[in-house]
Amino acid sequence: MRVAVQGAFWIFVYLAVAVAPLVFAWSGPEPGRGFLINLSVALGFVGLAMMGLQFALVARFKTVSAPFGMDVVLQYHRQMAYVALLFILAHPILLFVEDARFLALLDPVTAPLRAKMAVTSTVALLVLVALSVWRKRLRVSYELWQLTHGLLGVVIVATALAHVFLVGYYVDEPWERALWLAMSAGFVLLLVWVRVVRPLQRRRESWRVEEVIAERGETYTIVLKPQEDRDGFAGFTFEPGQFAWIMAGQSPFAITQHPFSISSSAERTDRVMLSVKAAGDFTSSVAVLKPGTTVYLDGPHGAFTIDRHEGPGFVFIGAGVGVTPLMSMLRTLADRGDVRPCYLFLGNRNQESITFREEIEGLKSRLNLEVIHVLSRPEEGWEGEKGRIDASILSRGLTGGEHRHLPRHYRRLVYFICGPDAMMDAAEDALKRLGVTEERIHTERFGMV
Repeated sequence: MRVAVQGAFWIFVYLAVAVAPLVFAWSGPEPGRGFLINLSVALGFVGLAMMGLQFALVARFKTVSAPFGMDVVLQYHRQMAYVALLFILAHPILLFVEDARFLALLDPVTAPLRAKMAVTSTVALLVLVALSVWRKRLRVSYELWQLTHGLLGVVIVATALAHVFLVGYYVDEPWERALWLAMSAGFVLLLVWVRVVRPLQRRRESWRVEEVIAERGETYTIVLKPQEDRDGFAGFTFEPGQFAWIMAGQSPFAITQHPFSISSSAERTDRVMLSVKAAGDFTSSVAVLKPGTTVYLDGPHGAFTIDRHEGPGFVFIGAGVGVTPLMSMLRTLADRGDVRPCYLFLGNRNQESITFREEIEGLKSRLNLEVIHVLSRPEEGWEGEKGRIDASILSRGLTGGEHRHLPRHYRRLVYFICGPDAMMDAAEDALKRLGVTEERIHTERFGMV
């Protein structure tokens, strides 16, 4: 109930800030301006407010993301960019529909500065959305995308604010200017918090690479310890299944950061282990990180954890490196001596690609754990499950037969799913068809950034 109230509160705050600029548009429409023009202005104000709120969604405030999970917040951030784009594009389109003479404002030579600011903001927004949607097709590296994404976001909001003040029609009253300046100051403070205050905090909480462990499946585990001269270190407290952003071998003020799941047990707070699959860009350089390299962490984040979703038993469903947060939960349960039944469905290409294979087998002696490996391209002689994790595998034996993977009371268990989007969608749909209620299914999507 407390989480639901927190979530409702932040949704209300978001909506209140998003629609607050309508006060400017409807407090006193300009004489002689028609309905379409006033509607255009109202939509433009809402679109601008939503773009400013985008900074809040990515500021990683734990109190804001806690009710939803950071992956959900970032997905919402992405979807709201499309909505804000529609509002902002509607602003000039309605002007052109009302009076074709407004088209002259698009002339980069003769247009007044206020129009140039509006065009700059809109073009920057279109470029930002295009780079986000087609980043992989355009072969833009994640690091370059992060840099351009941040810079374009600042340009979009700054030039749009300049446009509003240069037009001046709807912010000419003292109270209107004061309110708009307060909102603008809020967006600036968010930027200062993200780019100045938080990096300064991270600078006092630096880590160092103790070792890098090569795992199966082209995965590497980075073992981090606090810097030797760090006074008053009380341990890195996190919940099993959470993740952190990492900055390795660079300044804490660096724009480029990478999110990775924590794979270590939450009962071990003297060190942190993050497991990364070498898939290109920064991830491929993890294998050559040298012991002693300075690392900064921003975290922990996320609501994908057994500590927030209690149940009589757990079912973990993962594929590839999606086992990483699941491994953190299993290690934590083992360290706690938890006796609740656990079922691990793990999808991989073949036996050699099963990350943590030996340790998972060892955990069977410490946990009430059943492991079901599902291989898409198994070696000859493999007698286990083949193909991909789907309804047929999850439901094997539930309606009778000699063997079953899940117990008959499977609807009472709590499910955690992590891996590629296609696998997660299939697993979620399968569980819902089997009668598992939505509140018992929890997911973490790597495609959030």
